[in-house]
Order: sequence, then C-alpha cells, then structure tokens
Amino acid sequence: MIDKDLIHIGVPMFLDFISEVELLLTGALDRCGYKVEEGVNNLGLDLCPHADLASSVAFRLAPVLKKSPVAIAKEIHQAISPEYKYVERVELAGPYLNFYMSRLFLNAVLARALADNAWTGRMTEKVIVEHTSANPDGPLHVGHIRNSVIGDTLVRILRRAGCTVDAEYYVNDMGRQEAMVVVGCDHFQLDGSKADHAIARVYIAANKEMETNPGIRAEADQVILRYEAGDPEITAKIQSAVKYAIGGIEETLHRMNIRHDSYHWESEFVRNGSVAEVVGLLEKTGLTEWEDGAYQLDLNNYGFEKKMVLKRTNGTSLYITRDLAYHRWKSANSDRSVDILGADHKLVSGQLRTALRLLDVREPEVVIFEFVSLPTGSMSTRKGKFISADELIDEVEKQAFEEVKTRRPEESEDFLREVARQVAQGAVRYDVVKVSADKATTFDWKQALDFEKLSAPFIQYSHARACSIIRKGDQTHQTPEQEIQEFQADLLTGENEVALIKKIAEFDLIIDRAARELKPHHLATYARELAECFNHFYRFSPVLDAAPELRDARMALARAARNALRTTLETLGISALETM
Repeated sequence: MIDKDLIHIGVPMFLDFISEVELLLTGALDRCGYKVEEGVNNLGLDLCPHADLASSVAFRLAPVLKKSPVAIAKEIHQAISPEYKYVERVELAGPYLNFYMSRLFLNAVLARALADNAWTGRMTEKVIVEHTSANPDGPLHVGHIRNSVIGDTLVRILRRAGCTVDAEYYVNDMGRQEAMVVVGCDHFQLDGSKADHAIARVYIAANKEMETNPGIRAEADQVILRYEAGDPEITAKIQSAVKYAIGGIEETLHRMNIRHDSYHWESEFVRNGSVAEVVGLLEKTGLTEWEDGAYQLDLNNYGFEKKMVLKRTNGTSLYITRDLAYHRWKSANSDRSVDILGADHKLVSGQLRTALRLLDVREPEVVIFEFVSLPTGSMSTRKGKFISADELIDEVEKQAFEEVKTRRPEESEDFLREVARQVAQGAVRYDVVKVSADKATTFDWKQALDFEKLSAPFIQYSHARACSIIRKGDQTHQTPEQEIQEFQADLLTGENEVALIKKIAEFDLIIDRAARELKPHHLATYARELAECFNHFYRFSPVLDAAPELRDARMALARAARNALRTTLETLGISALETM
C-alpha cells in the first residue's frame, strides 16, 4: 500500500532525492575532514547509467589531498551515515559513489504523479523573456519559427519551474524597414491577403522601386526623422501599419500555440526620454565621440574593433540605442531577463551587453540560436524570396492529414483535420526544439511526422495509448486518493515498471536544469525518453490482462505516466491528444 500522506509531500521529486544524497555526502566529508570548494554541483553529482545518481567528488579532492580518487571514494563511502530515507543503498564503484532510490521514494513519486501535484517547481523569480520580435514588414519565415518556439518553450518551462514570466515582443517601429513600409503603403495598394503578407508585398515593391527612384530613400529618411520627432501624421501611419502587420504575425504564432503577454514599442523609450538618458550616461564614460558624421561609443578596449553608433548625423537614434533603453527597463522590472537571438546577432548582442555593463545595468541572459533551414534554401524578406511560416505549417498540416487519415479512415473529416492540425503543430514545435539551440538544423516534415520514430507524434501517440488503457480499464471511476488506498505499489517491481517510475521522477530535475540553463532541448529529450519508457512498460507489462492486484497497480502506473506525458507535452506547447 502507499501511504496517503506521500501525496502531500511539498518537495520536488528527483530534487528531493538529490537533496538527501547531498546531505549524506556532506556529512561523510565532514567526518573525513575533507572540504570541497563551494560552487554549482561541487559534489560532482550526475545521472548515471549504472546508478540513479553518481558522485565524482573523489576526483575533485584528489589533487588537493594528493591521494588516488579510488582511496578517497572508499574513505567517504565508509563514512556515509546508514540513516537513509529515499536512498536505498550506496555502492562504491572505483572512484565513484553510486546512489540508488528506495522503494519509499518510488512509491512517493507514484503517489504524487497520480495526485497530479508533482509538476510545479519552487523558483520564485520574475522573468522577462523576449522572443520573436520580428520586424513588422512581412510574415514570419522558418528562421523566425525557431526563435518563437525556443522562446515560448522557455516561457513554459520557467513557469513550470515556478517563475512569474512575462513573454514580451519588442516592436521595431522606428527602423528603416518600417519607414519603407509606410512609403510602400503611400505608393502601392495593400491587397486583400493576410495582413503580414500584404505588408510584405508593399515593402518589397518599395525596395524594388528604390532601385530606379532614389527619391524613395529620401522619403524613408523623412519618415524616420518625422516619426522620432513625434509628427502626428507619420505617427498615425506607422502605428496603423505596424498593428496591421503584427495582427497577421499573431495569427501565425497562434497556429503554433504561441502567445505574447505584452508588446513594447521602440518609440516608447524615445518618447519617455529613456534613450536620451542612456546616451547621456554613456557620454559620461568618456568613450563617446562624433566621428564620420555619427555619434559613436568606442568599445575597442573591450574587444570590439567596430564602434557602436548611437545617433545619426541628423540626431535620430538607432535600434541599438533604443534597445539599451529597453534592456535597462527590463533589468529594473525583473529578476532575470532573457533574449532569444539568431546567430547573426552575436556581435551586436556582445556590444549591447558591454554597454549595459558600462551603465551598471544587469545584462540579459542571451540564448543564441543557429538557423533552421529547409531543403529549398535561404530566405530574404527584402528580395521577396522567402518561405513563410504559414506555407510551412500549411504543408505540414496537409501531410499530417494524410497520415492521420491512413490510420483512422473511419473517422469524420472534421475529426481528421483537427487531429492533423494538432499533430502538425506539435511536429513543427518538437522538431525545432529537440536540437540544441547552438546547432544548425534542417526541418524535414517526413521525419517530423513519423509516428513510429522519436518525434512529436510518437510522444502524442504514447499519451493517447495511455488514455486508451485507462478508458478500457476505468470501470469504477475511482479518484486518485481511492486508488492510492486500494492498489499495492510494491507489486511494481519489474524492470520496465521501475524504469518508468524513475523516469517520471526526473521531471522536476529536467525542468529545473532547463530553466536555469535556458536549454529547452533537455525537456524535448526527456519527453522522448518518457514516451519510450512508457511504451516498454506497455509492451512488456500487460495491464488489462494481469491478475487483479497487479492489474490495479499497473493501472495506477498507467495513470501516473499519462499525467507525466500530458504535463511534459503541455510544457513543450504540444497538444496532449487523447485519441489519434
């Protein structure tokens, strides 16, 4: 039986196991008279294929103590207290100390997963995550999708970890691109297509016109100047065009299950004097000067040969100047601020962080991502050659419909299209986020939609399979607490049963690491591993055909796995489908 009180334990699952291991190790080190330097994971704890947790602390002590790691590990092992709660045993493996989970711990994990209260961490920071922030001069393309998916997934991970998160979109309404949109709207008619696509057409037309009509550039320069000066006519034109384009961009983001909490316009920070204040503070550093007709910040002593231009000859500010003011605001209004930026922003991002240090402003945590591509090649909004995110999603939905129709030919078209929409959404999101942000990737819809391979549909299908088992076996409509009283968790001793419980336990550890390190691919990897563990359990541990007591225990484990799979998928922004 499971102790009902276990479901009310207020600590995270795997992190609680780690905490006990840390206490055991620090106690043993004290008894041995050994000290390790303070720092993150100074005890060398990590997941291990040979144990539930392993410590390599002996390697860290060896250079100081002038002893072999094997001898040190043996001394520490002998000094470990025999009083465990969640640790079953500690074994010596050469220079490593291996820790194993107790049955009490496994039962606690199962109880909390069944009660569905195991999924929120205890971080309390207020975090601002800025992502997407695409110029409102056209639709999102595949490169933007990676920014948006990484950003939105981090927002969800941080919230799951317990943080209060504001997902922000920084609107570039003062740059040359937006000036060209206004000029384009003055010279060309918007068609009736989706708003962001219609804006792109006039933007592209204006750029093309500029090749033979130099006056177009002069018009754009005037728009920039008049907007920064607060001219009412230009202000109305720009704000109307921006809102129109953003409306179309939002439609695309919503198709990807992505939403922003707030929008901040560049012009805010010009209008409220923040930009002028930042420029004034940088002037006091003695590193600014007028050169070649521009007001520049010299960061040569900080490793940047190229100077940072703060103002043009006519006195108007640049994107990076306004960005400094925005980041100063973010720092004052958060405990952590996170930027999601493409690899082409590395230089500018470095300059910005350096300038913020000069201003004594906390720097943002920057996630730099390499680009995602398609076999069709590169994209350029200005030249009109790009594959929009809408086109990509349309194609993936079309292919997903065929896949689902093949599997469920008896279902209605409405059912098939709705499932295909959610499968396609998950396929794109997962394929983008499963790869570490610092690695380039190519999106292949065939692999992304493979129900048999390690893809989003595979994970979604695992959840649907768990739901099917529960539907077939759920005749009594028991509540989780009744289940805890009536099944024997100690019967779940099979290799695949124990492995599944342990994998469920890892959820809070993965969320914690992904939130601290800002690496959402950790959660994508975990989702795949969790689905694999559930499928091994399903294949080798029959649920509905088992003897009554074992059946009840395995039903409980299926419910716990269903809850874990659902929560993991939702945190990835992917629909947890109950039937496919």
